[in-house]
Amino acid sequence: MKKLLSSKLLLATVFAAALALCMVACSGGSGTANSDAESTDTAATEEAATEETTEKGTAPAAPENPVIRVSTTTSVNDSGLLPYLQPYFEEDTGYQLEVTSAGTGAAIKKGETGDADVLLVHAKASEEEFVEAGFGVERVSFMYNYFVIVGPADDPAGVADCATAADAFAAIADSQSAFVSRGDDSGTNKKELQIWEATGINPDGQEWYINAGSGMGATLTQANERQAYTLSDKGTFLSNDASESLQILLGESDDMKNTYTMIAISPEAWPDTNIDGANAFIEWMTSDKALQLIAEYGTEEYGEPLFYILES
Repeated sequence: MKKLLSSKLLLATVFAAALALCMVACSGGSGTANSDAESTDTAATEEAATEETTEKGTAPAAPENPVIRVSTTTSVNDSGLLPYLQPYFEEDTGYQLEVTSAGTGAAIKKGETGDADVLLVHAKASEEEFVEAGFGVERVSFMYNYFVIVGPADDPAGVADCATAADAFAAIADSQSAFVSRGDDSGTNKKELQIWEATGINPDGQEWYINAGSGMGATLTQANERQAYTLSDKGTFLSNDASESLQILLGESDDMKNTYTMIAISPEAWPDTNIDGANAFIEWMTSDKALQLIAEYGTEEYGEPLFYILES
């Protein structure tokens, strides 16, 4: 009887031990399975996050001095080019542009007084003087368009029949047809005065010669209202309402080429200038991405680009 009881007790003990081992084994297997599943889920999540970051691109680090003061000519602004490029630049670099536009003379003056970090202008002689005086680092020319002579469709001076800009200006003076000058010391105004000088004619004080003293957009508006002639850069003219009434009568010749240049303000002249920001702006504006955007600007709306890229 005692042997039977002992055997039953031993059997119960063995059974309990086996059951405990089974539970441990099951628990361990389940834990490994759960761990593997969690690892797989984590890896999938990290992979998805990586793909999303790669697709969207990594946001640029915030610059130490994020504001870049750009002093530019009105034609770059009035044509809509710089406002078009600005969001692309800011997204790619983390910088913010603070843009002021005026005639090239006034735009360069801001560089001389330390009120700009970088210039975007189009008057070669004035630019060279600015750099030689120590205010600018170097001239970086990167795009161009053309100056054009625009006027009323009936063309009373016969500008469309002229071979050169000087011939056209002489015809306007001979016929005493109304001509509106920017008169603002801009790159366009400087070009106009060069053409008048080539004709040997001084139009100042003539009744038919109107000095607007304003930017390109306002000058075109006045010329349109008066049905007068004026000199404009092609980009601003095409993007202006005046193009619905006035016409391009002469342009796109070598002597009417209009080149745009960027100049970083020298930190030796103005130690507080944001030279890093200026260099970042120049570098981006001459990048493949920016040049492609510039080359395409205007083609959809006007059937042709408003600016062209200078060949290096």
